[in-house]
Amino acid sequence: MQNLEPSTPTRLIDSLERSVDLILQTVQGDIVLAIPLGIGKPNPLVNALYRRMAGQPGRRLKIFTALSLEKPPGASELEAHFLAPLVERVFQDYPDLDYVKALRGGSLPAHIEVHEFFMKTGDYLGHAAAQQGFVCTNYSFAVRDMMSHGVNLLMQAVAAEPDADGRMQYSLSCNPDLSVDLLERCRAKQQPLMAVAMVNRQLPFMTGHAQVAPELFDLIVDAPGCSHALFAPPNASISWADYAIGLHAASLVRDGGTLQIGIGSLGDAIAQALLVRDQKPEAFHSILSGLCHGQVQGRELGRFEQGLYGCSEMFVNGFMRLIQGGVIRRHVHADLRLQTLALAGRLNEKPDAAALQALLEAGHIHSPLRAEDVEFLQAHGLFKPGVTWHPDTLQLGTMTLRNDLRDPSAAAAIAQHLLGERWLQVTLMHGGFFLGPRDFYQALRDLPADLRAKIDMTRIGFINELYDDSLGSEALKRAQRVKASLINTAMKVSLLGAAASDGLESGQVVSGVGGQYNFVAMAHALPDARSILMLRASHDNKDGLRSSIVWSYAHCTIPRHLRDVVITEYGVADLRGCTDAECIKRLLQIADSRFQADLMAEAKAHGKLEADYQLPEWARHNRPEALRELLRPWRNEGVLPDFPFGTDLDADELIIVRTLKKLKHASRHPVELVGMILRSLGPEKPVPPAYLERLGLAEAKSFKDLFIKRLFASNL
Repeated sequence: MQNLEPSTPTRLIDSLERSVDLILQTVQGDIVLAIPLGIGKPNPLVNALYRRMAGQPGRRLKIFTALSLEKPPGASELEAHFLAPLVERVFQDYPDLDYVKALRGGSLPAHIEVHEFFMKTGDYLGHAAAQQGFVCTNYSFAVRDMMSHGVNLLMQAVAAEPDADGRMQYSLSCNPDLSVDLLERCRAKQQPLMAVAMVNRQLPFMTGHAQVAPELFDLIVDAPGCSHALFAPPNASISWADYAIGLHAASLVRDGGTLQIGIGSLGDAIAQALLVRDQKPEAFHSILSGLCHGQVQGRELGRFEQGLYGCSEMFVNGFMRLIQGGVIRRHVHADLRLQTLALAGRLNEKPDAAALQALLEAGHIHSPLRAEDVEFLQAHGLFKPGVTWHPDTLQLGTMTLRNDLRDPSAAAAIAQHLLGERWLQVTLMHGGFFLGPRDFYQALRDLPADLRAKIDMTRIGFINELYDDSLGSEALKRAQRVKASLINTAMKVSLLGAAASDGLESGQVVSGVGGQYNFVAMAHALPDARSILMLRASHDNKDGLRSSIVWSYAHCTIPRHLRDVVITEYGVADLRGCTDAECIKRLLQIADSRFQADLMAEAKAHGKLEADYQLPEWARHNRPEALRELLRPWRNEGVLPDFPFGTDLDADELIIVRTLKKLKHASRHPVELVGMILRSLGPEKPVPPAYLERLGLAEAKSFKDLFIKRLFASNL
């Protein structure tokens, strides 16, 4: 549990407006506000402060944050009609942030600034104010950079629940990632910082490092209007390409290792592929053999006998499913001595006599046990809490035992009577923040206490930085993070191995670096880790079909000297230690075949590839139709379903969504649109009236609405 001395005594307040009064009285002059990324924002309190500050042009407000979430409004009138009931059902009373609405609408007051270091993907392309206000920084450097802006106010949503004695206890829940670090550093430098917590009772109460003393805050707001539904993006369907990428990635994850994945359809694809590998290994082997042209040497195909440990800045629904499915089950210890013994296979699932003897043989405890030995054994669950130490004896209640682990009879008595029931301070999942669909949040709320204790939401410095010793030594992290598969997503990869993951060539920011660079660098710093970058081999947008593997790109997130493993739906390119020519060849082999010839010619023209090089025959058929035919039987059998972890959409909504996607795709491709129009000119097909009502087309009268209605019907 985190505990810091507050700058002022903590106050409890039951009114949003009075809390704003107090903030404005306490923080003099301009306000530089830090709020967590994602769902840790105290939206009602932020909105109350924003509205008050908007009316005070004499005081500036600077907001420093990331990932400001907003209910989807729909990109067209048709989408808006469709989304309205879905948004009401899924997002319920989630309050949008006023500053987001103002920023998007161009109505942000001149004295209010918004600076994000990570944006919702693609949401602010072409938005001048958001692009100009973006702060490019690594996730683990965000605290440093907030302090350079002069942050003087921290506001965060927290979970709350009473303890056994009825005293209220608090948790940073979804976002312990940066807040404690910010408070510690500001107070160490005597930089004034008011810390305000707002209680949202919808937040799951997480223990471990997420649980904090109330004294951490100067002000705790627990008022009507504070609690609201959490932002819950529904699961996305998993495409053919995403499943192929996920299956390839799952075949690189080593049993007994460490896993990092992200959010979205690719993260879900990896999680489902890992579950298939563990629960249906024959099916996994067969699917992968098809994807790999029968060459599966070097791939990991077996079940998880030891299980995996999760260590990811983002704790997502895929991780929860892997925990529930028993794949994420490898415990790591918070003590280097125990972790080292665990890696050597000297510790079993529960504390036992063998663990005591292993500690003794390694010189980590003594015989007779010393007082500090007993304290250590109790802290980690090897001894029951009530054991007391004496120089020659150990006592539990009225029982007295001889303190001598080297004597077989005394050691047997100690093991029989004093051993604890389970390990303490063990973790199977470390996360910095979480975000996911509604059932993910409910699963977190419903966690049994012993499992909840093994999911440790903690500081981002601990997770993203190997060399940050704030919560554990580098040596401990290295011992925990063995055989790590650190998996991230990229948008573009150059033939020389550089990756662009967060921005366009124009300088427009798509999202942000986040922690990607840190994990890639960590994979090179750990002796047996691998950095795995995933991307779809091609992408189709308003500019037409384009290859995601390119000769060069004017933006770089990961430099080519950190190239490692790259995955597309067409295979795996292991680039570590390769010459430039071999790197180019391996990436060409997993590129979309519609672009391979031009890419190869470009590489040859620049003198980076032999003039007579030709692609092997097996790599010349990388096309989406071939991939679909390969995976179709497994999709039909339910091994690779569209929504392996469920969906918030009902059956009718799924039909409507698929049809709208077809129309949207055609709207960006004139030839396809013309064909679609021609096919719609025959007799109009019947459409369920409820569908037309949902899309606002039931009473269509204008030419535009009648035209859309006909197109919709012909593609339903």
